[in-house]
Amino acid sequence: MTTITAGWVDGAVRLPSPNFDARPAGCTAELLVLHCISLPPGCYGAGHIERLFTNSLDTTAHAAFAPLAGARLSAHFLISRSGLLTQFVSCDDRAWHAGVSSFNGRVRCNDFSIGIELEGSEFEPFTAAQYATLDPLQRALWTQYPLRWARGHSEIAPQRKTDPGPYFDWSRLRRDS
Repeated sequence: MTTITAGWVDGAVRLPSPNFDARPAGCTAELLVLHCISLPPGCYGAGHIERLFTNSLDTTAHAAFAPLAGARLSAHFLISRSGLLTQFVSCDDRAWHAGVSSFNGRVRCNDFSIGIELEGSEFEPFTAAQYATLDPLQRALWTQYPLRWARGHSEIAPQRKTDPGPYFDWSRLRRDS
């Protein structure tokens, strides 16, 4: 059973990001947002995502990194292709993962969401190891927080985002309570 202490998942690799702040007064995590990411696109396991979320990515190292210069991004979690779970921000705090977004008439989804990044792209299936890590994580989150919904980044920022894409198997995730 996955347990959560002070917003941190026991057993996750902790790699604290400076890119977070407190949730606004009265806001709690009600929305689980699923993303996918690879840096550079389609490349996995090089540690670039972790460096992006900790402001240590050399944006001159690859042309695909150049648009990320100066970006201050984070998510609460990253699940690697091998299933390794890394946590960057306490779930009690606001991570900077959703950007300009809205859901059910509410803007600024970062205020009331928990963001999970899956290492991958919209153009290929996610791994069995990722789903094996996601399942106990999301179950613990649904137990610990007053989550009401789970949505893809594409659903809260449809003009900007397409992730996690058509290969994400939503039947393997609890969507609504």
